[in-house]
Amino acid sequence: MRKSFLGVILLFAAAGLLGQSAALPATPGETLSGKRIVLAEALRGHAAVLVMSFSRDAGKECDLWGRLVRADPAMSGVAVVQVAMLERAPGFVRGVIKNGLRKGLSAAEQDRSVILTQDEKLWRSYLGVTVDRDPYVVLLDAAGQVRWRGHGAARDQEPLLKAALR
Repeated sequence: MRKSFLGVILLFAAAGLLGQSAALPATPGETLSGKRIVLAEALRGHAAVLVMSFSRDAGKECDLWGRLVRADPAMSGVAVVQVAMLERAPGFVRGVIKNGLRKGLSAAEQDRSVILTQDEKLWRSYLGVTVDRDPYVVLLDAAGQVRWRGHGAARDQEPLLKAALR
């Protein structure tokens, strides 16, 4: 039986074979359901996958990443959080964006979707953002250490990730 590529990531993460990095930024945000959240605090002690967008184009691909990761049996028990950075969006437009993002999402999905409106420069540095239209994906272990990171289309990452793990 073929193991999923995310399952392989988790095996390497558990063995501590992938790189570590700085701590998750402690930026306050809000879930689409309206709850205040600081991801660094909420995820402390839990393995998690963050899928983050810095543009509308990236947001569409973030949805695909989120579905892919949540559907993978190897990821059961791992928090999957989609994050949209809206710092550059004018304040009067943010409400419209939030309403658009909420559309069609269940209450649980809204709780797993976070809006950030500050510290964009810090997040860009943390994730190594080079292309705004790409989603950025980070696998964190329970200690908050980065075990894998990538960006771009979900379908393009599987072969790149497998090659990196060889």
